[in-house]
Amino acid sequence: MFSPTPELLQRYAQVLINFALNDGSGMKKGDVVYVVTQKPGIPLAKEVYRSILQTGGHPIMNIQDDEFKLLQLQEGSDEQLVFFPERYYRGLADSIDHYVRILAEDDPLFLSAADPRKVVLSSHATKPFRDWLDEKEDAGKFTWTLCLYGTEGAAREAGITLEEYWKQIERACFLDQKDPIATWHSVFKNMYSILEQLNELPITKVHVEAKETDLWVSIGEKRKWLGGRGRNIPSFEIFTSPDWRGIEGTIFFDLPLYRYGNILKDIRLEIRNGRIVRAEAGQNEDLLREMISQKNADKIGEFSLTDRRFSKITQFMANTLFDENFGGSYGNTHLAVGKAYHDACKQDPKTMTEADFQELGYNDSPEHTDIIATTDRKVTAYLTDGSHKVIYEGGEFCL
Repeated sequence: MFSPTPELLQRYAQVLINFALNDGSGMKKGDVVYVVTQKPGIPLAKEVYRSILQTGGHPIMNIQDDEFKLLQLQEGSDEQLVFFPERYYRGLADSIDHYVRILAEDDPLFLSAADPRKVVLSSHATKPFRDWLDEKEDAGKFTWTLCLYGTEGAAREAGITLEEYWKQIERACFLDQKDPIATWHSVFKNMYSILEQLNELPITKVHVEAKETDLWVSIGEKRKWLGGRGRNIPSFEIFTSPDWRGIEGTIFFDLPLYRYGNILKDIRLEIRNGRIVRAEAGQNEDLLREMISQKNADKIGEFSLTDRRFSKITQFMANTLFDENFGGSYGNTHLAVGKAYHDACKQDPKTMTEADFQELGYNDSPEHTDIIATTDRKVTAYLTDGSHKVIYEGGEFCL
């Protein structure tokens, strides 16, 4: 059975701790880092733990077993599913400076035996904890990153061997390079050049044209494009949180979505006056509808594009972290239903209230799910002076 080498895991951990955290500059001595992994990811978690100690930090470890989550969903009451130990999570939120999440599902479909309603309901329970961390992030006092540990189950769902799966992880995260962190800095420098050009354009809205897709996205006031911050490893997407009220049209997503322990395929959304009025899927449509039935989950919180020149991901990975960074032939575009990102605001989030964000059309929801399209597309930006300019075509930004 294939296993990643200790050297690869050490390089992986170094990228996560000494690069991804703290907006690309790594954690600092004395920082408290909360590390969460599912059981299969323990080999990487050990190296992450070691890297935190070597850098002078304080790790807090949380190892999860998917069988307990399934047991809770199958036998827990609604009251038990939404139970929130407030004092525990309040203390945790106050204590940590960073969060590292290692995604390591032994079976990506492990929750398929559970009631979709209960799966979605249980996801609400920790929203206050996420909100507290968002407040710390807005204040510049908290950063996070996600990464992926390859498992036999994930490789099986992707239709490749575990060794091939890890080869994608290795190439995507530049772990095959002598100095992965230096490579990441170089890639982010090129991404920053695109971000600078995008943020100089006075874009009012963009028009996305692709297979079964004709979508208008209002960017909104006080918006900026983001990317290259280390929030995910890998991370090649360039994105913003648009004004949900100005989104109109239809979009088709060709990449399967693994969410809540289930797989959804061939998703189509129709959006009118900013709200999803029709949601269809070739598989698990009931779960899709349950998902967007949550508070404000029928609105869009993120619009994103990935340039194929940056991403080395060429294989469907059955995991949103990698799939939303898919490079391939045409890069990808994805929308997130649900929660918007406050840091996509040009104004300092620390000076903003929730009412301010609502007034600008930033969506707030317990949900945030990215849905991905990898077909060829053209994205045209419409500017304040009435002119328009193609900014993305053939999988690349063309600024």
